[in-house]
Amino acid sequence: MYRKLMLAIVLFAAAAWLQAQAGSPQSSSKTAGAMPQHASVEGCLGGSNGNYTLTAESGTVYQLMGDTSQLREHVGHEVRISGAIPESGATSNPSPATPGASQQTIFDVQSVRHISGTCKSMAN
Repeated sequence: MYRKLMLAIVLFAAAAWLQAQAGSPQSSSKTAGAMPQHASVEGCLGGSNGNYTLTAESGTVYQLMGDTSQLREHVGHEVRISGAIPESGATSNPSPATPGASQQTIFDVQSVRHISGTCKSMAN
C-alpha cells in the first residue's frame, strides 16, 4: 500500500512539473511584447516640477517618466539619460493648449549622466 501511495505522489508531482514547464513559453511570450527596450539618449534637458523632457540632436522629444528626482539640477544642460522605452513606442499626446506641438516618446529614467553645462543647440 505504501509503495502505491508513493508512486501516485511521484507521478502526480511529475505531471504537475511537466504542466508548469509546458505553460512557461506561452506566458513568457505574452509578456515579451510588454518588455521595455533599454536605451540611452543624449540631449538637452528641459522642464520643471517633475515634468521633464529631453530633446535629442535629431529633434526627437522624450517625455521623461520614472525617477525624475535627479533631473532638476540638470535643466538646460546636455545630459545622457539611461532607462527604457516601452517596446510599443508609447507616446503622449500634446496638450490642446500647445498648438503645433508634436507627440513625445515616453522614456522611463533610470540614471542621468551630466555631459555639459550648456546644450549643444544653445551653444550654436
